[in-house]
Amino acid sequence: MKHLKGSCHCGEIEFEFDSETPVPFMRCFCSICRKTSGGGGYTVNIMGLTDSLVITKGADKLKSYRAVKDKTKPQSEQTLCQDRFFCPTCASYLWAHSDEWKQWIYPYASAIDTPLKAPPSTTSLMLNSTAEWADPRRQPKRDVLNETFEEYPDYSLEMWHKKHGELV
Repeated sequence: MKHLKGSCHCGEIEFEFDSETPVPFMRCFCSICRKTSGGGGYTVNIMGLTDSLVITKGADKLKSYRAVKDKTKPQSEQTLCQDRFFCPTCASYLWAHSDEWKQWIYPYASAIDTPLKAPPSTTSLMLNSTAEWADPRRQPKRDVLNETFEEYPDYSLEMWHKKHGELV
């Protein structure tokens, strides 16, 4: 069991919980995760025990959003998925909770302040609803074509597009 602490970007909400599964390996590419909190096209969640969740700061500020699973269905047939809890001031998503699995919360790895172990491998799921630009099956092999920088690269977004023949 590992005790973890998390917070939003602006610091108005802080929380802590216990986790038996603290390694952030699973990347969800569903359209809900992508649109609500996945700036990279996906969200990474870990799992925590609901009964151990303590909001240590800002409980009165916390908001939630419950998305529709399939908006293409008629409204009478639509079902809601888990609640996604976030800070209304800075819009940081903090954790999700489902009525279906009440015993667990699903904190967003990006909201965790306690150092987390790098996963030895990753799992990508919900690829049936991924955006083409984010689909890991279409990405270059990271060990060959993925440039990495400690801070900013020495080129702009425009320069990258020009270099790769993608400027429109």
